[in-house]
Amino acid sequence: MKFKKNNPVTKIIAGAYKGKILNLPALDITRSSKSILKESFFNVLQFDIIDTVFIEAFGGSGSIGLEAISRGAKEAYFIEIDKSSYKTLQQNCQEIKPESCVTIFGDTFEKLPSLLNSQLSALDSQLILYIDPPFDFRDGMEDIYEKTYNIVRDIENDNIMLITFEHMTELDLPEVLGKFTKFKTKKFGKSSLTYYRM
Repeated sequence: MKFKKNNPVTKIIAGAYKGKILNLPALDITRSSKSILKESFFNVLQFDIIDTVFIEAFGGSGSIGLEAISRGAKEAYFIEIDKSSYKTLQQNCQEIKPESCVTIFGDTFEKLPSLLNSQLSALDSQLILYIDPPFDFRDGMEDIYEKTYNIVRDIENDNIMLITFEHMTELDLPEVLGKFTKFKTKKFGKSSLTYYRM
């Protein structure tokens, strides 16, 4: 993989692909999840990640889903709407384990419900859903969290083991979203992780 000069990068923290470098999209397009936050998330999962199907709803560079693959997830799905970010995501998947990655170009609010309701609804494997919506500091993003909550409220799958939101710390997420109940929030400065299970 060729890196442009001063191109932002991150690394796989642990697992089969530990130390592999991933390209990041331009920082004005997307935020990358902090290493400390990523490490904490996978510490919560530990060996439960093995043989799961991981879904990164707002894919960006794919750094969370690819970390999941490195740590033993069977397959990872990524949804990304920005063309530049999607290109970076595809490159990163090629570098890690392309046969275990499914990249989907388009709007998460349209693509995620159909993905969950179609080929993923009947899977024997447990699903882990990671949702990191763009922070609503951009025009047109004001209702993004409410739209994301509604996706979760409408989920009918019985095979989802965990849903995790990465979000602004000042945001207090609902206690219940459809079938899912909040059980933990961990803060990392301006960002937090909130966990839901069925």
